[in-house]
Order: sequence, then structure tokens, then C-alpha cells
Amino acid sequence: MRKTRGILITAMTWVLVLMFFFPIGWMVFTSLKSEGDAALIPPRFIADLSFDQYAIVFERGMGAYLLNSLTASVGSTILVLLLAIPAAYGLSIRPIKKVKDVLFFFISTRFLPAAASILPVFFILKSVGALDNITAMTFLYAAMNLPIAVWMMRSFFNEVPLEIVEAAQIDGANLRTELVRVVLPILLPGIAAVALICFIFSWNEYFLATLLTTFQARTTPPFLASFVDGRGQFLAVLSAAATIAVLPVIIAGWAAQKQLVRGLAMGAVK
Repeated sequence: MRKTRGILITAMTWVLVLMFFFPIGWMVFTSLKSEGDAALIPPRFIADLSFDQYAIVFERGMGAYLLNSLTASVGSTILVLLLAIPAAYGLSIRPIKKVKDVLFFFISTRFLPAAASILPVFFILKSVGALDNITAMTFLYAAMNLPIAVWMMRSFFNEVPLEIVEAAQIDGANLRTELVRVVLPILLPGIAAVALICFIFSWNEYFLATLLTTFQARTTPPFLASFVDGRGQFLAVLSAAATIAVLPVIIAGWAAQKQLVRGLAMGAVK
């Protein structure tokens, strides 16, 4: 019975994995077809494959959009970590009064839909000349991800044994040394998890990038939508652009997979 159960679990796991990766595989396969073959219904599984669609994507200037996305995502992630780490440290290892009220205030900033705040944000950026500005988008993405990062980092800080912190204090460590040289090395997996999640949220953001940028600071998600217009859907070239767009996230997740699993599992077992 145990062997049969193991075989069934393994089979179900493979089915779920294939169901999850099939859309991605089909997207890559479609990106190698011509537009005529990509639009066929039912689809043709045997077709002439080439990288012509990828050349078309870069001829339309996708490199600039990828650079904007990378700048805003990496910049906002670094800014979030610089702010979230000391904030979470103060809310956990060095708690303040009414910590629950502070945490509720942080998360309450996520209650308001982005559509409800877009007009004030638009007029503020317009008044300071920051529309279609990649620096402004970086700060907006940081503000968007900061509450989630603080909550996650606080849960990770709560897993640090207070005895380690107290031992560092007895040895004469000041606040900076205590945080940078004692606590943060323990939390590297958690920091990697927070950084990856913030990067993904910023990279995939569409609403703000569509309404607050036009050309200079436009990021990759609005660029992908430009392949669907009144003339129809250009499935092959859109699949090529989408394949390129997901590569940075896949690479980042693959590079940080060990740290990510350890970080997300922190606190799971007491």
C-alpha cells in the first residue's frame, strides 16, 4: 500500500508539473512559428521553426523596455530592502509600543485599490514634472512593495533567537554591528525571498506603468500589450516578446531557489 501510494503521489506530481509548464512550453513553441502557423485552428504541431520573431521584437525596441523594467525593479527592490530591514528589526527584536497598530497601518496601505489612487498620483507627478520618469516609477514600486516586505521581514526576524542578540550586546556590539554582522547573516534566505518577491511584483506591474509612462520610462508589460491592436493579435511575435520578458524572472528564481525555499520555510517548524 505504501509503495502504491508513493507511485500515485509521484504520478500526480508529474501531472501537475506538466500542467503548470505546458502553457510556458506552448508559448516558446509558438514564438518559433510564423504568424500564419501560429494563427491556425486547430494548431499545427509540425511547422517550420525559426527565430525571426525574436528579431522583430528587438527591431521594435524591446531592449529599451527591458532596461526600464530592470532599472525600476532592481532599484525599487534595493530601496525596499534598505527600508524594510531596519523597520522590521525595530518591530521584532527591538519592539516598540503598540506594534500591532503599526503593522496594521503598514498593511492598510495595501487596502486601497490602485485605481482609486491613480488620479492623485498622476497630478502629483505632473506637478513636479515626474511623469514618464523611471526614477519616479522606481519610488512608486518601492512604496507598493514596502508594506509586504516589512511584514515578511518581521516574521523572519521573529525567528532569530534573542540569546544571540543578547550575547552580541554583552560583547559590546552597537546597534549597527548587531544588525549587520550578527542578525542579517542568519536571515540571508529570508532576505533573498523578500527580494525575489519584490522584484517579481515590480517586473510584472502593468497598471501604473501604462498610465504614468508614455515612451521614455515605459516598461515591458505595457510593451507586450502593444502587439494586440485593431489589426488583430500577432501571436507569434507576442509569444516571442513574452518569452523574453519571463526570462529574467526565471533566471532570478533559479539562481535563488535554494535561498528562496529556505527563506519561505523559515518559521514553518518550531
